[in-house]
Amino acid sequence: MLARDCHNPRHGVTAMTTWREIRGIRVIRFICDSDNPNHPRTKKFVILIPLHGSMNILTGKYLDTYKAHLPAGWAGALQDIAAIELTPKTFTFYTSVAVISSSRIEGEQMEIDSYVKHKTQDIEYLPELVQKPDDLYNAYVFARANQLGMANFMQSHALLTAHLLPAKWQGAYRRNEMLVMEHKTGRVQFEAAPFATVEEEMNKLWEDIEELKKSKLSTEEILYYAAFIHLAFVCIHPFNDGNGRAGRLLEKWFLAAKLGESAWYIRSEKYYYDNVNDYYKNLNRLGIFYHQLNYAQALPFLLMLPASIHS
Repeated sequence: MLARDCHNPRHGVTAMTTWREIRGIRVIRFICDSDNPNHPRTKKFVILIPLHGSMNILTGKYLDTYKAHLPAGWAGALQDIAAIELTPKTFTFYTSVAVISSSRIEGEQMEIDSYVKHKTQDIEYLPELVQKPDDLYNAYVFARANQLGMANFMQSHALLTAHLLPAKWQGAYRRNEMLVMEHKTGRVQFEAAPFATVEEEMNKLWEDIEELKKSKLSTEEILYYAAFIHLAFVCIHPFNDGNGRAGRLLEKWFLAAKLGESAWYIRSEKYYYDNVNDYYKNLNRLGIFYHQLNYAQALPFLLMLPASIHS
């Protein structure tokens, strides 16, 4: 709880404002006391401000429905993940699986088992097979070592696109229109945010993320907003390439910022890869055009994250 005092000796008035956050609601209490014998009085005001309703892109309006559809056993499964010993070897293993799963969603050819052997047993493979997954691995290592924020995220994108984009587009927003296509079929999924609005939309998203970082959230809310951040980011599609990889990293980074380091062991990327058809189908539910996206259809996508924990 934060408090602020103010005293006006001329009028004998003392005022104190306190505020705290309870389950995403900012509770502001204002108390005004007067020690002036001619005007003795005490006034109290309580103002409730729902933080979820004041954000730019993200919204908590679907949170109750989301909670009602959470898979049974997710909380116990999350506790099991939290109990995993945090060592360099376990981080390497789980991050290798995450990285190559995320990479295969984007069409990379290397098998999961082979990449895990590459990272855990130092087995060499052809550069064209491991360069881009290794770049993404470096981005995960960077994210684990640094706080989540816009500048660090842009740096992580530069790392994961080291062998994917020219240097001038690494960690830089696109300057062209973008049609997002499914890698397996080549079908158009949706039209991303117009390039003239990309920076504005990303600034809005980062304002939302920073607000959530400061807020005290329940575990259900953390999972809900992590997936919503992932979804909103992919819909904006701010970069020329690497958006899917970056979006899944951003989701995991937010989870780690709110839940602690054990969140890096959540196998969300592997679950998305194992269920890649549903992953794309659930993205498509929102609509084709960015400014006409219907987030009321987001629930199936948002529920994939807790499903990955339960699996």
